[in-house]
Amino acid sequence: MSRYHSYLSSATQILDQYRGEEPLASFLKKIFAGNKKFGSTDRKQISNLCYCYFRTAKLFNGDSIEERILKGLFLCSTQSNEILAALKPEWNDKIHLPAPDKFSILNARDSMPGLFPWTNELSGGIDPKKFAESFLIQPDLFLRIRPHHAEAVLLKLSKTGINYEFIPPFSIRLPNNFKVENYFEINREVVVQDYSSQRIAEFLFPGQTGTVRPAVWDCCAGSGGKSILAKDILGDIDLTVSDVRESILLNLQSRFRKAGINNYQNFVADLSQENTQYSIINNQYSTILADVPCSGSGTWGRTPEQLYYFDEKKINEYAALQQKIVSNAAKHLKPGGHLLYITCSVFKKENEEMVNLIKQKLHLESEKTELLKGYDMKADTMFVALFKKKL
Repeated sequence: MSRYHSYLSSATQILDQYRGEEPLASFLKKIFAGNKKFGSTDRKQISNLCYCYFRTAKLFNGDSIEERILKGLFLCSTQSNEILAALKPEWNDKIHLPAPDKFSILNARDSMPGLFPWTNELSGGIDPKKFAESFLIQPDLFLRIRPHHAEAVLLKLSKTGINYEFIPPFSIRLPNNFKVENYFEINREVVVQDYSSQRIAEFLFPGQTGTVRPAVWDCCAGSGGKSILAKDILGDIDLTVSDVRESILLNLQSRFRKAGINNYQNFVADLSQENTQYSIINNQYSTILADVPCSGSGTWGRTPEQLYYFDEKKINEYAALQQKIVSNAAKHLKPGGHLLYITCSVFKKENEEMVNLIKQKLHLESEKTELLKGYDMKADTMFVALFKKKL
């Protein structure tokens, strides 16, 4: 019993120190690095308690941190839990009940506003109840098999004995605790990439630019996942990547080497600023990938602490930033070229309203728009819109 009280006490102390200024995963890593007394099981248990807290904390604002942790653990668990068995056996006995019944047991019948308070801001097509309740579940891990590696990757997986699902043409669903690096060469054989993010491939197809070697600019490249996807789908491309953060581009270079991408241009650019000159930019791109900075609300199932600390005013701030970035990037789109606008947001101001703005102010034609509802797949939710510049 004392061990479980110790887990609860440690989680409470960590949550009392954490202020949301960095990802919870990074904060926990630092805490555990400074406290060698925590073994691997201890770290796993304490981390789970912290994440369960953030998945449900807004539901129970009047309770103590300890009570909120335990209620979160109850709502987020689907199998018998040793901590609940020791500290809340009456809840553990009902662990297999569906979420609505658990909410009733905790007198939290109107659960949705507590799990996700901003339903009035949601993009059309999202089921508010399903989306809110998806925060109780840790999303799965998804891999994308890179070209020419499918046979070897699937053979390796078959030998592990681990349950997995192959989703054609190149997706693999795995438990989120699967250690990818123990089995595969990451970025060469497989890419760790959420299922919805992999579906960006449906908006990229060889020949869409009408050129033999299309010039592709990933203007908010981040870690480069969309660039690798574009290379795999479009084949031989003249690739340019940019980001506002130089450190990100340095990390990207290492990833590209592993992925076998050696011929590309890269530069630092703050596309939120007007009239910035880029010394190595190609002025006419066939395809521009604009995976713009956003609220990240479609990924909060993986990072529930971001939901907890989110300020609704940020939605308008992100929308304004997105407008500036797309407006400046689109100046470099060749006639007949495509701009692919991407967010991992569920808010209409970052999604549908941006589509209307791009059509009206930038005079681009909308070819395809889709909300990729990952909450039905234990995946992230994303928004994608493909535009074409008139000839």
